[in-house]
Amino acid sequence: MATTTVAPTEETVKKPPLALTPQAIAKVREIMATQDPLPAGLRIGVAGGGCSGFQYSMAFENQAGMMDKVFNFDDLKVFVDATSLMYLNGCTVDYVETLEAAGFKFDNPQVKSTCGCGSSFQV
Repeated sequence: MATTTVAPTEETVKKPPLALTPQAIAKVREIMATQDPLPAGLRIGVAGGGCSGFQYSMAFENQAGMMDKVFNFDDLKVFVDATSLMYLNGCTVDYVETLEAAGFKFDNPQVKSTCGCGSSFQV
């Protein structure tokens, strides 16, 4: 009896735990281009603090740390430490411009509440 194997028709692509919108990627690249020396990538993290317990952080980095996960978004390297990663799972980072303000916006499904000013959150 002959056996045949069938190759899967669709590749299973693992989705990164966080996402950056095209607007966020473009703005990060724009800001990075003004840095001297040019950083290797962007660090996104979660730190304790703020009114509600946690706040987001973003900074340019020259290299990944030992415990970092590195994600590529259109050739933009994003470094996330293991602890922050569990708070950022499912999070989307966007860049928005309105008449009142412009900045990066975190849409995180894990957030249970935010403070009145919106700069910190609780999970």
